[in-house]
Amino acid sequence: MVGYDPKADDRSNSKFEVAMAGSMSGLVTRLLISPLDVIKIRFQLQIERLSHSDPKAKYHGILQAAKQILQEEGPTAFWKGHIPAQLLSIGYGAVQFLSFELLTELVHRANMYETHEFSAHFVCGGLSACTATLAVHPVDVLRTRFAAQGEPRVYKTLQDAVVTMYRTEGPLVFYKGLAPTLIAIFPYAGLQFSCYKSLKRAYDWAIPADGKQTGNLKNLLCGSGAGIISKTLTYPLDLIKKRLQVGGFEHARAGFGQVRSYRGLLDCTKQVLQEEGIQGFFKGLSPSLLKAALSTGFVFFWWIVQKWTTEM
Repeated sequence: MVGYDPKADDRSNSKFEVAMAGSMSGLVTRLLISPLDVIKIRFQLQIERLSHSDPKAKYHGILQAAKQILQEEGPTAFWKGHIPAQLLSIGYGAVQFLSFELLTELVHRANMYETHEFSAHFVCGGLSACTATLAVHPVDVLRTRFAAQGEPRVYKTLQDAVVTMYRTEGPLVFYKGLAPTLIAIFPYAGLQFSCYKSLKRAYDWAIPADGKQTGNLKNLLCGSGAGIISKTLTYPLDLIKKRLQVGGFEHARAGFGQVRSYRGLLDCTKQVLQEEGIQGFFKGLSPSLLKAALSTGFVFFWWIVQKWTTEM
């Protein structure tokens, strides 16, 4: 079960094991979905339409983008920013799942869980994600910049990126895009956890439980469904976050087409709406949904597997 379970024994509720399970699930998942993440970020940052009808557009679709990135930058390009991405996944997964476990435990002890299960998971999931975001946001900015740059690379190593960004843009550069991230992450994570629980109940009603194998499939499917729902509803804020995170990094984006500078959340929203229309807020949604389905499904799947492993 994801969240505090008062019926479980002390060993299965070890806070260290919960943190380890969250970290390992994030690590394995990030390795698998990194290529989709790179493509998604490239789509989000492209001002031109993602269409063959726009001759200035560098990327048109997932397969075309994958082929072009492979030809121009080589296979390693799909794992650009992989080290900060792994640090992000490990740190975020550990803090999120541990804080979620602690928060749901508090709700249980306050005797509010049974009558408000959906809302309890929504609020606890949202708060745990905000906590994790504050802890790892600088690494998220680094991941975005590495994935956004082409060849030749502006940042050669993680250390080079940290030093260069700090010297040229100041310490606040590591918190660019924090506002839309926090605005989006609460409902996104809240919906992830609450929808995951609701989908599991629907799955149990439609398909009776039949051992551990069925349980694995249920965790994967319900986690994927929760990821798709939550990502679709909060996607525009994710796009705005990415645009703000590469602010001051425009020189590295010149080879990808038009570049824009934004003064903040509202200015970015206004410019995207005026220049790219409503559909501009959903650039990269297709690889993002595929990534969300796979990543969320695998996160819950590997989290459950890791918990079983540590409990054996």
